Amino acid sequence: MYNNIFDTHAHYTDRRFDPDRETLLESLPGRGVALALTCGSSLLDSRRALVLTRAYPYIYAACGTHPHEAAGFRAQGAGELRALLQDPRCLALGEIGLDYHYDFSPRAAQRECFRRQLEIALELDIPVIVHDREAHEDTLRLLQEYRPRGVVHCFSGSAEFAREILALGLYIGLGGAVTFKNARKPLEVAAQIPLERLLLETDAPYMAPEPLRGQRCESWHIAYTAEKIAGARGMDPQTLIDACNANGRKLFGI
Repeated sequence: MYNNIFDTHAHYTDRRFDPDRETLLESLPGRGVALALTCGSSLLDSRRALVLTRAYPYIYAACGTHPHEAAGFRAQGAGELRALLQDPRCLALGEIGLDYHYDFSPRAAQRECFRRQLEIALELDIPVIVHDREAHEDTLRLLQEYRPRGVVHCFSGSAEFAREILALGLYIGLGGAVTFKNARKPLEVAAQIPLERLLLETDAPYMAPEPLRGQRCESWHIAYTAEKIAGARGMDPQTLIDACNANGRKLFGI
């Protein structure tokens, strides 16, 4: 079993954890998980994420409005978000960004919500956690305009797009998708990212890695992701896990 895992992106407020959340979270340190960052998708969800951090010392929160919820983000939301970001257990502004796959919010509303949250991140000097699904061009354009600190999570772009993201000083987060059978691009990216700019994540309860695909994802599943990435890089999985833990601590100020 591996240890020192830092899951830099999970959603432990998700309803799929309702039946056994307490039991699961109490078990994670015994499964090698040292740290986990649970990310809000709305202001309400962000408040719930912060509640979890009170009960579990190894869990921290990110607060923000996901692109799916962008249409509901208003001026008063920006004020409440600033207040949430002042909490010492909140380490990042996220999950924010663009999602042109589902389009649950109009694209113009997504871009405006993303812009306003990037402005807040710069104002408060806090890193961002960026969601980018089928919106590479607009995501890159806005990141180049604002140049925040942070990570593009669940990275789905090409090696060329990864180089553009790295040129901005951002980190790249990789999760269970690198283990999927059609994971050519993610593995190319995994092999080429400078080690000091790589983060490991799950997106729990989503994106469980092989051989657990289709099951509810949990932070200890990073072991499978780490093995796949380490194989692509020709290195020991525990060494990779340790390096990514240090990277996450550096980015999020732990």
